[in-house]
Amino acid sequence: MRILDLNPNTTSDILDNLLKRSPNSYGEFEARVNDIISNVKENRDKAVFEYTAKFDGASIDETNIEVTEEEIKEAYDLVDSKLLEVIRKALVNIRDYHSLQKQNSWFDSNDKGIILGQKVTPLDKVGVYVPGGKAVYPSSVLMNVMPAKVAGVNTIIMTTPCDKSGKVYPSTLVAAKEAGVDKIYKVGGAQAIAAMAFGTESIPKVDKIVGPGNIYVALAKKAVFGYVSIDSIAGPSEILVLADETANAKFVAADLLSQAEHDEMASAILITTSKKLAEEVSQWVDYFLQKLSRADIISKSLDNYGYILVAENMDDAIDAVNEIASEHLELVTANPFDTMTKIKNAGAIFLGNYSSEPLGDYFAGPNHVLPTNGTAKFFSPLSVDDFIKKSSIISYSKEALQEIYPDIVAFAECEKLTAHANSIRTRFEET
Repeated sequence: MRILDLNPNTTSDILDNLLKRSPNSYGEFEARVNDIISNVKENRDKAVFEYTAKFDGASIDETNIEVTEEEIKEAYDLVDSKLLEVIRKALVNIRDYHSLQKQNSWFDSNDKGIILGQKVTPLDKVGVYVPGGKAVYPSSVLMNVMPAKVAGVNTIIMTTPCDKSGKVYPSTLVAAKEAGVDKIYKVGGAQAIAAMAFGTESIPKVDKIVGPGNIYVALAKKAVFGYVSIDSIAGPSEILVLADETANAKFVAADLLSQAEHDEMASAILITTSKKLAEEVSQWVDYFLQKLSRADIISKSLDNYGYILVAENMDDAIDAVNEIASEHLELVTANPFDTMTKIKNAGAIFLGNYSSEPLGDYFAGPNHVLPTNGTAKFFSPLSVDDFIKKSSIISYSKEALQEIYPDIVAFAECEKLTAHANSIRTRFEET
């Protein structure tokens, strides 16, 4: 991996380079995505079936678009029992963590007859998109579905591509069944997002769409936002490791590569105060590349978006970490909990030598759907909050309103909204 000195210029150049990976930078695809969305909105099932034949090579129609119970049972027969056990263990951890996020309605009152509050209501219908194609991610099924279940969402549907024979990955189906998905449809790409956003004869319209996907899926989610809610417009995966001289170079190298293997646009960055560690990590990266099955992808990722930055001191290193605002941040310092108090911007923070990033991807419980491309400065991980909505509650007695109604009238008249003023005044004065 390339080793550079950390300074304002290198940080700025890296940020510019990373931002090229954002879905917002892929305008040349938007016209194609918008055409797909318009076609599905107008022609509904017909368009979905045609795109599935074109892009996935599968013959899907109204008779087989929905995954059947028989297909799910077959999937259970095909999935290794040990994997099923792991899925169930991970599900419990994810559910328990998100249960701690659950909010309740609340009310506050006083002796003047004023009642204020907030009513928390789960969304009624949510759509989860799960990628297919080159990779299979049952972990993403659990991470997207479980917070919705904890929130109390009434109906959860899932769309995912099928292969040419109309089959869906068995582990995807098993994870969906275990998590409590209500219906699963064999459709992928931008057409799946459009179908869930507007509804077709076979696929119901939802209130919110969540889940990762390729650039077409990301741009489709961006295009339908407003017709439905979405979780985020996710970019390629990222890891940033902040380390001092106490870090284990072998562990750090392995963790950097764990994200670089996702795809050629993934980013892996080490910021360290130790030149010695930087050189050792680079050597370990070269060593691991000789052994890993996705070495070609990793090498391209590192060539494009991989960096080792050597900082003069920890304060400069932390400033760069906060500026980059990475999706995944590992803190491997002498006192990682103290370092963590100085971190402002990160999707998920992993502390210490034995909190490797894949722990969060699969098993620990916190959500692995995280903000990317610097959006950790203002976005949060997927959570129970994403599957609820809040309504304000206001109740005043006559006596309570009478005491303050002149203030409201004055405010309304200041804004020249005389009907507003009249709505309040008419309760206490003759018009």
